[in-house]
Amino acid sequence: MIKAIVFDVGGVLEISYNGKDNQRSVHGYVAKKIGVDLDSYFDIIGGVHEKSIDGRVTRKMMFEVMTRDFKISSKKLEKLYKNGFKKVFRSNKRMYSFAYNLKKKGYKIGILSDQWYLSKDALINPKKMKKFDFVIVSCDVKTRKPKPKIYRIALKKAKCKAGEMIFIDNREWNVEPAVRLGINGIVFEDNEQCFRALKKLGVGV
Repeated sequence: MIKAIVFDVGGVLEISYNGKDNQRSVHGYVAKKIGVDLDSYFDIIGGVHEKSIDGRVTRKMMFEVMTRDFKISSKKLEKLYKNGFKKVFRSNKRMYSFAYNLKKKGYKIGILSDQWYLSKDALINPKKMKKFDFVIVSCDVKTRKPKPKIYRIALKKAKCKAGEMIFIDNREWNVEPAVRLGINGIVFEDNEQCFRALKKLGVGV
């Protein structure tokens, strides 16, 4: 019996206008606004970007590097990224509504998402997130997909067994480790495909 359904954010609940989880377009937008080529941009953010996804560098440390090397204030940098994500991503309103309805039916609903600090600011909307039973963001818990630890955190938060949970993510390599732990996995392609997969697992739309 399924008791908990856990959603990824980027690529599932927040999707890009071209249908892909295209954070690279956000980086391209910011690089252009700052006035640097994309290679130089990635040379600058490379280390702190990767390390901030699983909390190996703090938000403060990340901003110290980026504001120094880009010669831009943290306030302006935050605004650029928020605008970039707004231009590239849109909310999957139907999937949010579906998740909230699941909660009304008695299921636990959760978030399991890899984000660095600036993408978290843009995509993890507090107003939307407060309706979920738990929210797990990689930069906060200091681990990320596809490491088994983050899925175990989700099981602990949901207070259920692996076979009682469904995890939905748009990347197969993030779903596979969950499945190896016994969690039911769905690789998200679009809403209709996801609803069909959920129905097969006994969760009706």
